[in-house]
Amino acid sequence: VAKDLGLDLSALRDRGARVVSEGRRQYFSLHEKTGHLVVAERIDREQVCRLMENCVQHCEVLLEGKM
Repeated sequence: VAKDLGLDLSALRDRGARVVSEGRRQYFSLHEKTGHLVVAERIDREQVCRLMENCVQHCEVLLEGKM
């Protein structure tokens, strides 16, 4: 994520970067030492998507301040 945004790791921390998923469960997070997007908890596809053929989870990366 840091690389994709053109920021270094300290800028991610300084700007309060966080990942927000739809719904109450937050399946993704940012690894603070690498800036990588990681799975925060196990995702049970059958529970999340039930009978849907394609299972897609959307998330947003939020930063404080101006880009």
